Amino acid sequence: MSIQPTTGALSNVSLEQRAWNIRRKALLMGEVQGQGYIGQALGISDVLATSYFHALDYRPEDPEWEGRDRFLLSIGHYAIALYAALMEAGILPEEELETYGMDDSRLPMSGMASYTPGMEITGGSLGQGLGIAVGMALGLKRKLNPAFVYNLMSDGELGEGSTWEAVMSAVQWKLDNLICIVDFNNQQADGPTRDALAVGAEAPKWEAFGWHAQEVDGNDLGALVAAFDAARSLAEPKPRVIICNTTMCKGVDFLEAREITHFVRVEPEEWAMALDKLEEGRPA
Repeated sequence: MSIQPTTGALSNVSLEQRAWNIRRKALLMGEVQGQGYIGQALGISDVLATSYFHALDYRPEDPEWEGRDRFLLSIGHYAIALYAALMEAGILPEEELETYGMDDSRLPMSGMASYTPGMEITGGSLGQGLGIAVGMALGLKRKLNPAFVYNLMSDGELGEGSTWEAVMSAVQWKLDNLICIVDFNNQQADGPTRDALAVGAEAPKWEAFGWHAQEVDGNDLGALVAAFDAARSLAEPKPRVIICNTTMCKGVDFLEAREITHFVRVEPEEWAMALDKLEEGRPA
């Protein structure tokens, strides 16, 4: 059964189709440069579809609208995925897809707020996004602005001390307008996340700090919709986190089947193959 979007760029296009469209746009951008963090982009597409076509309140024609929900990309190297979502949402023109990563493009390979409409922060040094989100959420509260702040971060950032300082600050300020999304794909530059630095029992760890925590299959749209709804409607004055267990390269089976690492190499002839494989799984 298809899931219909409820907010954002309203239409009767299902979330399944939105997620598929985001994956396709990301692949097309990767083909332009012959590279990109496509494994992460394919894996996070369901989360982005749920964010932009179910949860977030925004105006495509006015990305700076003061009443908008803010979506922060802490993981700047995921920019290819967010550009695809912003195009699907009508915030960026799809024609710019072919400029990805080129000189003078508004689509640099790592996300930069100064270049790209809809890109709220410049992601770079990992572990900074949640701290920025805390400050932004606190500022909105003090202005009596009811908007939410969503921060998408990586599992690798759970090993950064600055992340846990932000976690504690969010509780101190009772930031119930802050929703953190963790992409847990179990990969980072030094190898599998679970082999890197004392991760495990993620939801209980966040709960121990005072957050409302949920852990879901990040490629299950129904589970994502339920988790986002629960996070947004929670009555308790506390920040919320959704830990999304995602599969790298989701939707392109021959890439999924490889031994996955942080950077998935796609050979020149494989971009067209990946698009063909994705086409086989296009939602009805």
